[in-house]
Amino acid sequence: MNATIRSEQAEPTAEVDSNLDAVSEVEEGIREFVRNDIAYLRRPQVASLETAPNGVPTETSESAVNNVNSLIQRVAGTSLAEIEKLISELESLRDLLHAEGQRVQREISGYAQLSHAAMKSTRMIADNVNQWKRAADGLRNS
Repeated sequence: MNATIRSEQAEPTAEVDSNLDAVSEVEEGIREFVRNDIAYLRRPQVASLETAPNGVPTETSESAVNNVNSLIQRVAGTSLAEIEKLISELESLRDLLHAEGQRVQREISGYAQLSHAAMKSTRMIADNVNQWKRAADGLRNS
């Protein structure tokens, strides 16, 4: 029984070794592919010139594209910075307007209370004047 267990254990190690070799081989292939694929990115690009039909040298399409991309990145970087600056200014203005809106609401509420109190006082004064007038009329008639 021990002999069968030992023979079963010996076979998996050979299989594992062959699997490891296969995995190592695949990994090496991937590494080589990646090295070859990005090698051109490490080399400095030299703008090559072609001659136009009129004899004037022109840039190739690849170098022209690189120049346009560079220009776009510079312009976009400036534009993005300006946009972010404007966004922060707008946010601060929004906060200011919110705070001013709350202040105006408090002021309006205070004026409404004051107006209500003034109306009550005016009614009280008018009622008292009417009572005095009636009292004066009653004294004159008696």
